[in-house]
Amino acid sequence: MGIDKKKIIKNHCYTELVYGRINKKLSTNFSNEESELLIKKVLEETGIEYYEKKGKNFYIRNKKHNIKITINSNTFRVITVDKIVK
Repeated sequence: MGIDKKKIIKNHCYTELVYGRINKKLSTNFSNEESELLIKKVLEETGIEYYEKKGKNFYIRNKKHNIKITINSNTFRVITVDKIVK
């Protein structure tokens, strides 16, 4: 079964802890809303070929924004966001 990008975009969600994790990993000080806007923008802009499912997670890599988003494939919760090391 393929990856359903639209379903990921529609259903992704956050926990309170992930906002701090995003700021820490990206060395930013985004508000919760700014973090959500960034994640949604990256998910929408990233081509399906950069969506990957490994085990219980989706990994979405975006070179333009230089980040990798990890999302749980069962709950669609954003787990973390990492900078892509060049």
